[in-house]
Amino acid sequence: MTESTPVDWELARTLAYQAGRDAAGGAERIPLAVADGRTLAEPLRTLTDLPAFPTSSIDGWAVRGPGPWRPVGRVLAGGTPPPLTADGDCVEIATGAMVPANATALIRIEDSVTGADGRVSGEPRTIPDWRLPGEEARQGEELFPAGTPVDPAVVGVAATCGYETLSVRSEPRAAMLVFGDELLTAGPPGAGRVRDSLGPQVPGWLRRYGAAVESVQGPVKDTLTAHLDAIRVALDTADLVCTTGGTMHGPVDHLHPALAELGGSYIVNTVAVRPGFPMLLARVPGPDGRSRFLAGLPGNPQSAVIALVTLVAPLLAGLQGRALPPLPSVTAGADVAGRGGFTHLALATLDRTGRTAVPAGHVGSAMLRGLANSHGFVVVRPGTRAAAGDTVPFLPLPLMPGERP
Repeated sequence: MTESTPVDWELARTLAYQAGRDAAGGAERIPLAVADGRTLAEPLRTLTDLPAFPTSSIDGWAVRGPGPWRPVGRVLAGGTPPPLTADGDCVEIATGAMVPANATALIRIEDSVTGADGRVSGEPRTIPDWRLPGEEARQGEELFPAGTPVDPAVVGVAATCGYETLSVRSEPRAAMLVFGDELLTAGPPGAGRVRDSLGPQVPGWLRRYGAAVESVQGPVKDTLTAHLDAIRVALDTADLVCTTGGTMHGPVDHLHPALAELGGSYIVNTVAVRPGFPMLLARVPGPDGRSRFLAGLPGNPQSAVIALVTLVAPLLAGLQGRALPPLPSVTAGADVAGRGGFTHLALATLDRTGRTAVPAGHVGSAMLRGLANSHGFVVVRPGTRAAAGDTVPFLPLPLMPGERP
């Protein structure tokens, strides 16, 4: 383990993502009912044409040849109708039913008239009222590539295709350790002690990034022995251990010595970003010899969340075989100051259009009020500032698994 100068923020994200990709887990097959939020391990292809057969999109009549037509039956959804055998024949047909062979047109019930002799007259509309086989997709066509996040819409498409299970990437397992003797886990702050806000909130962020949270422990006592014991236990089951606090080199900051004792190696050791300094990401040998990851988050709450979006989110994307999402562009709704040689992640709220980001208030490193009222961060690159009206990158906070923006 060695010290390093702060790594550029964009490079740190790339390094974390690549580390995850290199360690991505295998695949498992799971039922559709529990696939929401997971990641496709292989392309989703159609098993048949979609639709698989000509399908009526109206309630009305399937007719053959010129009218008027003589009704010879009824076709309901779920059955296979016999063909129409003669011109002048028709069958009553329901929405979703299979169109019988030899039908030349469909006529909506509201566009038809039944005469006293029982024959049907009417005119089909210009646009055919049935769906043809393969209209949506052809058999074997790739609908979604491997690495696609599964949301309810993807589950619906898979069900339409006839799938009962999906092949998905293994779900990364995460554990959390809260460091700090000054922390309270219940009641209001006072008498020199503060309420822990990271233990309750970080697991929610981890779940939104696709991890299964195995355990949350803390506060862990501020001793090297306690840190080592807690990390070793967490590594028994977790692919990723997130710690809070102890990332500096003060008298009770034991994370760096613990990593050295455990044979860890830095992927990123400090990032040139404000707020969020210092943070780290390391590989640590697991009890089975397979490398695990440890993300050291700062103790200040907003800084800890910035460490999550900077290092943990890209790592988890890589572990799940997902692409690292590009940063969308928005318009700065007000001036945003730079932070010298550091990237500035400025909390901001999007307007109703989602195109303009207005900087939030209450954004001190130890504050959470601004975070709770924001949609993400305006990204101001080192050596620059953002003026109102400028186009700037925006790093969104995560939605629930499977949710669309």
